[in-house]
Amino acid sequence: MAHFPTHTADTAPEAARPTLAAIKAGWGFVPNLHAGLAEAPVALEAYGTLFDLVGRSSFTPAEQQVAFLTVSAIHECEYCVSGHSMLAGKAGLDGASIEALREGGALPDGRQQALRAFTASLVLNRGRVPPGEVEAFLAAGYTEAQALELLVVVAAKTISNYANHLAGTKLDGFMARTAWVAPSRRAKVAA
Repeated sequence: MAHFPTHTADTAPEAARPTLAAIKAGWGFVPNLHAGLAEAPVALEAYGTLFDLVGRSSFTPAEQQVAFLTVSAIHECEYCVSGHSMLAGKAGLDGASIEALREGGALPDGRQQALRAFTASLVLNRGRVPPGEVEAFLAAGYTEAQALELLVVVAAKTISNYANHLAGTKLDGFMARTAWVAPSRRAKVAA
């Protein structure tokens, strides 16, 4: 496997340094995901821009986490499922809902379940969501604009999930309590 560096402010390409500095100023540290993306400054900037745009969407913080966790679990991204599990709790999702999202189960809240189901269909069907599923999403009180906003979630998570797979990104220390093993790897880890 190729070696992908996990950069610091000192080792990152010059073009990535301002972005890493801004991340550290805002979050208090540079997550390993961002430290890895720094190898390609345009990828780091693209992810950060998309993530910020999701924050400006019409979805509540809890709904954003429902969508982020849904995409990350489908993509089997251990890093992002672990990180968004923590963020989902901070956004107000209860433990049972977070566990359901991690394992692809139904959510107890009907509106959040409609969001989870539509997001999953969007990813699994590569945007070709069956009309009945679009109607169910809209019937739950979501809008056509929100269906399109979910494309930004999928784009952001595709960058981070795939980057983490490619680079083998290690969990940040604080993520240990929300660590998650992808279903396809569970038998290997248990052995």
